Amino acid sequence: MTTIAPTTFSVPKRKKITSRTFRDRKERGVPITMLTAYDYPTALAMDQVGVDSILVGDSLAMVVLGHKNTLSVTMEEMLHHCRAVARGAQTALLIGDMPFMSYQVSVEEAVRNAGRFLQTGKMEAIKLEGGRERENAIRAIIDAGIPVMGHLGLTPQSVNQLGGFRAQGLTARTAKRLLEDSLLLEGTGCFSLVLESVPARLAELISSRISIPTIGIGAGVGCDGQVLVTHDLLGLFDRFTPKFVKKYADMHSGMQKAFANYLEDVQTKSFPAAEHTIEMKDEEWATLIHELDKSI
Repeated sequence: MTTIAPTTFSVPKRKKITSRTFRDRKERGVPITMLTAYDYPTALAMDQVGVDSILVGDSLAMVVLGHKNTLSVTMEEMLHHCRAVARGAQTALLIGDMPFMSYQVSVEEAVRNAGRFLQTGKMEAIKLEGGRERENAIRAIIDAGIPVMGHLGLTPQSVNQLGGFRAQGLTARTAKRLLEDSLLLEGTGCFSLVLESVPARLAELISSRISIPTIGIGAGVGCDGQVLVTHDLLGLFDRFTPKFVKKYADMHSGMQKAFANYLEDVQTKSFPAAEHTIEMKDEEWATLIHELDKSI
């Protein structure tokens, strides 16, 4: 039997992270850390090591539910996983990712669904994709008292319109539009902005031109913070790994090895061993056998 010793981390007690903390971090030049989570134990581990913000991303559709893109995940599925994450994290800022068609139909529906993330999902902010085309919805959500994180660049919910998971802002024209949309989202009152798969120098330029923090994913080190999909970081997603991901573990292979070892142990009857077995006291066993013998 292999015993895995637990690793403990000593993290100073910290105050609750809020959207105001994000702005303060940018002003002081302190990088912001954000990761995705979809369940209680992952959120708990992240909170314990001091991750600033946890995003319950619509990447749930791909890395947990097995869909080919993010378009299939529903509000009900998102809220289910949001509640699990909220049980695990106490100090990180919790952000719910509004799924496809939860905010595009009408401003009223966008506000209602954003409110469900806070009221039912126990989130503290929401994220949605898009720039000028989402201005009215974003303003209305913020007017309802709900903090909003924007998302520009590669917007996965528009994958069919973009022609695939492609980098954005590669030409002067499209880069200028991204800068304009960043300024617009700042003006609407967004507290932060995700920049995904855009040139590093463009992301750095945008970060210097707006007062709200930028969170990069495939956008270089010039952003005010970074986010990764946790299943990519851990090597748990078996289909592909984006170029911008740094793998900190290879847990898919590790899981396969653990499962294979378990199969072998069960098939050879080396598991469960004595140390995994519950035993009765000898006198109780003798009493049972005696009683059974009397009844024969």
